[in-house]
Amino acid sequence: MAYSSAVMDHFANPRNVGKIDDADGIGEVGNAKCGDIMKIYLKIDDNKIQDVKFNTFGCGAAIATSSMATELIKGKTVEDALSLTNKAVIEALDGLPPQKIHCSVLAEEAVKAAIVDYYQKNGLEAPEGVKQCTSCCGDCTMH
Repeated sequence: MAYSSAVMDHFANPRNVGKIDDADGIGEVGNAKCGDIMKIYLKIDDNKIQDVKFNTFGCGAAIATSSMATELIKGKTVEDALSLTNKAVIEALDGLPPQKIHCSVLAEEAVKAAIVDYYQKNGLEAPEGVKQCTSCCGDCTMH
């Protein structure tokens, strides 16, 4: 399986690694079965993502997609960050092997989960189409 130089760079030199202690939104997604778990921390001021950090336990592609996702949303409005797609992450990394596409999906879901957490903490209603977890099933990646 061949990785692009962008994937290798973000794996070897990940951007925005760490934790934000007073984060405005935290999103954790993953699957213990496949071994990839991502946690995204957001610091939001005046509707802009001022800072974003991540901690990822997983393969090189999981680390690279987490790193790239944080780069793509840093400095953006919350609404712009909500429009992040796994396809945008893949394109920014110059592609991923088919068996690693799920890592880009997790990165997208982690960002969205952090934004949903921000909305919930601030008593805001999430935009149409954005999942808000109700802990109803325990089966979604929003937990």
